[in-house]
Amino acid sequence: MGTKTGAHIVWDWNGTLFHDIDAIIGATNAAFAELGLEPLTLEKYRELYCVPVPKFYERLMGRLPTEAEWELMDGIFHRYYAEHRVRCGLTAGVEELLAGWRSSGRSQSILSMYVHEELVPLVRGFGIEPHFIRVDGRTGPSGGSKAEHMVRHLGSLSGVAPERTVVIGDAADDAVAALHVGARAVLYTGGSHSRASLEAVGVPVVDTLEEAVDEAQRLAA
Repeated sequence: MGTKTGAHIVWDWNGTLFHDIDAIIGATNAAFAELGLEPLTLEKYRELYCVPVPKFYERLMGRLPTEAEWELMDGIFHRYYAEHRVRCGLTAGVEELLAGWRSSGRSQSILSMYVHEELVPLVRGFGIEPHFIRVDGRTGPSGGSKAEHMVRHLGSLSGVAPERTVVIGDAADDAVAALHVGARAVLYTGGSHSRASLEAVGVPVVDTLEEAVDEAQRLAA
């Protein structure tokens, strides 16, 4: 008897809707400098980036950071990022894509691993909040996977079926989270991962968010 639900997109924020890769590289390099590590180029970052983030640091340091190092680096990263975030904007074409998806009678939401209290005013500040039925940021410690957050996120959306849901993000972890709840995923190359590392996941990989939405429409049909 269940009510038929339409297609739903769960958008990632950082590196997807929000084009902040330059601030992220800068923040990462500021954290590395603290431990005397060499700065990374964008290419190198995309090639090596992974979650959980301490694992990413292990790829660079040759060992896992100690708890003290992790806390130090995490603190510097967030401080630097907060300063440089103000110069970042939405990815080109985002407003039109969100408005178009919504006006076709379909729903969308944001699930981000960015701190919830900071995410909401940011989304609101860009004037795009009305396009989403829910905006969820991370609560709890940073550095983990999105999968459990995705379970809670979808669980709190009424009338949204996982099999009609497509997660659009820039990280392999977005696809892992989607599969974890029985949803589909489309990965976008404009953020933290290289095309090669995204293609290894086995879901569609696109270079623009417009293609991502077209793909989501196809997958959720």
